[in-house]
Amino acid sequence: MKKKMRLNLQYFAEGTANQNKAARSYQMQFKQLLQAVFRTQAYFRDFFGGEIEALDGVQHNETAFYVKTSDIPVVVGAEYDKGEDTAFGSGTGNSTRFGPRTEIIYKDKPVPYTWEWLYHEGIDRHTVNNNFDAAVADRLDLQAQAKIKKFNAQHSKFISSTAVRTETLSGYENDPVLELFNKLDEYYTNIEAIGTKVAKVNAKLYNAIVDHPLTTSAKSSSANIDQNRILNFKDFDIEKIPDAMLQEGEVAYTYITNIGKAFTGINTSRAIESEDFDGVALQGAGKAGEFILDDNKKAVAKVVLGETTPEIPEG
Repeated sequence: MKKKMRLNLQYFAEGTANQNKAARSYQMQFKQLLQAVFRTQAYFRDFFGGEIEALDGVQHNETAFYVKTSDIPVVVGAEYDKGEDTAFGSGTGNSTRFGPRTEIIYKDKPVPYTWEWLYHEGIDRHTVNNNFDAAVADRLDLQAQAKIKKFNAQHSKFISSTAVRTETLSGYENDPVLELFNKLDEYYTNIEAIGTKVAKVNAKLYNAIVDHPLTTSAKSSSANIDQNRILNFKDFDIEKIPDAMLQEGEVAYTYITNIGKAFTGINTSRAIESEDFDGVALQGAGKAGEFILDDNKKAVAKVVLGETTPEIPEG
């Protein structure tokens, strides 16, 4: 059961100087609600480091922030030069035993917002049937949860479109499941991926993993058949997610954790007195997006369901 993230109602009623104004701003409160709900209800939060970067009071612009990147690879010298005229003797002041020096320069890369969100509700004093501030707090809480659902959907699309590697699962039987994870393990090993590997899988694949012969207690498996739970399989942390959190035809995403960034800018979150009824219009709007370095994309893979094409022997 998902736990609702509530703030103290007094937090919404603080400041008597603001009680009689036509509009009250809730940007800071909504920012905190979004961040709290993201930590508990975002399916792909580990992809983005467990947090969403939220900015309140942003202006209408295209750029969310800038990241510093470097396209220059690390240079590994063949060996340390011990020559008598390198850095010493005739080479003093004009040579080095460390080999050629590469200058590291970081570039500022603009990261744009790519999609928008909003909400627009009304709270009428004559019909709300609840404490007014309590109603505002409750609706902001529910709107934050609704926005995280939208974030989940957008993050699924982002991860799917980012994946450099695609593997095919031919069926949910034991052999195809084992073959799939063997291929994925080999792939991540060969690209020398460093970090925690996770697999977000649909319910059918999850159950196939739990029921797999390799998950027996005799093999010191982390699976608990009674609770239908498994923590790790073939060096991947396994997490079950709804089918709706995967793009059409896809059954799993695998990646190294903490390789991307999710962000949102809150343009407005306010309650403004309405001319159309005796109450306030609760309004909010913002922009959002995701970012991953190009070098990190190779650590993202997706799994599609379908028939595998047999390899044709040469000759």
